[in-house]
Amino acid sequence: MIRVLIVDDHAIVRRGLRQILAETSDIAVIGEAENGVQAVKIARQHAFDVMLLDISLPDKNGIEVLKQIKKERPKQVVMMLSMHVEHEFAVRALKAGASGYLTKQSAPALLVTAIRHVAAGKKYVSPALAEVLASSLGSDTGQPLHATLSDREFQTLRLIASGKTLSGIAAELRLSPKTISVYRARLLEKLKLSNNSALTRYAIINHLVD
Repeated sequence: MIRVLIVDDHAIVRRGLRQILAETSDIAVIGEAENGVQAVKIARQHAFDVMLLDISLPDKNGIEVLKQIKKERPKQVVMMLSMHVEHEFAVRALKAGASGYLTKQSAPALLVTAIRHVAAGKKYVSPALAEVLASSLGSDTGQPLHATLSDREFQTLRLIASGKTLSGIAAELRLSPKTISVYRARLLEKLKLSNNSALTRYAIINHLVD
């Protein structure tokens, strides 16, 4: 039996995932968490085979939660779930240690297949995403500017685009305002932009915010 922990801040999504997995004979949902803090706490206290982790959580970015989980439990299998279809999010998740990446628009059958794959020690991305990832390998030509951002810079970009102030971002990421200012400066330089409005516009155009 494959034991699954669901981490998503939307109750209706958790229920939907439970219903899908309840139709299988080899997968059982053994718990739920609605934020990153709960996810880490449960991971420390209980054993399970696969964590389904939403990339957008209310308290911590899903990739940050993933990194913490993998640091404390390196062998823990984590599959990311996301509303984002852009391969940039998948690449960052896989580099951070995710065993798989699936969008929430995927068919229920793909979810079941993905869980079985990662539980068996394999990597999983959807066929459509695999094609995009394959076409992006071997050359940086045509890669978007935001592909050069570090995870922290990328996270800061998304938070700025979401309307957060630098002090608000600092509090959310538990970093100093000075550090966030450095990230912002790097963002402007790497993206060749001049202000927060331009950063926000860039993020929206490139579908980097919800």
